[in-house]
Amino acid sequence: MLSTPADFTPLIDPPLAIHNPLTFIFNKGRLLLRVAALDMPEGTPPLAVPPERLHPVGLWQGRYCQAAWVDDDALPDGAHGWHNLRALFGVADGGFLGLAGRASQIAEWARTHRYCGVCAAPMGRAHGERAYKCPDCGYTAYPQICPAMMVLIRKGDQVLLALHTNSPVRRYTALAGFVEAGESVEEAVHREVYEEVGLRVHKLQYFSSQSWPFPNSLMIAFTAEYLDGDIRVDPAEIEDARWFGPGDEFPDIPPAVSIAYALISANRPGRAGR
Repeated sequence: MLSTPADFTPLIDPPLAIHNPLTFIFNKGRLLLRVAALDMPEGTPPLAVPPERLHPVGLWQGRYCQAAWVDDDALPDGAHGWHNLRALFGVADGGFLGLAGRASQIAEWARTHRYCGVCAAPMGRAHGERAYKCPDCGYTAYPQICPAMMVLIRKGDQVLLALHTNSPVRRYTALAGFVEAGESVEEAVHREVYEEVGLRVHKLQYFSSQSWPFPNSLMIAFTAEYLDGDIRVDPAEIEDARWFGPGDEFPDIPPAVSIAYALISANRPGRAGR
């Protein structure tokens, strides 16, 4: 699963002395990497970045990491290229991708909070916390995290998998959706399941969670037991949904970097210990 490396320490403020930093530079959600090795430029950033756009991320393997963003997608030379993080799944190291995801969220938050959402005054960084503060009206803006639920429904030896209508890839996966204002995560599970496939579930059990930086989600995964109802898909959200059992040909599922893969693999029909 996509996760933060164990040897990473987050930082709110940069260290007093910075030597040979790793700078995650983003443009429209894409990361600047050296093309040949798909790795990070080291030392001085290869693109000119104003100091106010450099944001501390933390220490990784003893090295200082920072995030930045640029408006222009011009490359410094032919040795560098812009890369979508999703395109690096299965190619780049998982720990590196987890750190790059964290950096991308910081960079996107900084890019979208340059001005106060209340009075439109230019924002300034707050001291001692990851926040912007308006010098005119005092409004404070923290990084936005959007919680989303994921649920794998079990019915005896079967699990429900769905093909999402607007999915860019043709893979079956667990149901998922964003938590709405005023909802608990559990309430969102019940609502989304009924809205998307017309079923009712019970016996929710927490599975795990994962930061999902596309651009700023936190995915919270559950299993649930089927209670009643017949599959009735909402075509705006779900193209197809069906039960898969031990004797069925299992469809393509999301890649191993995602929490969906871990959730489905742990509950795959016929898996020993289930």
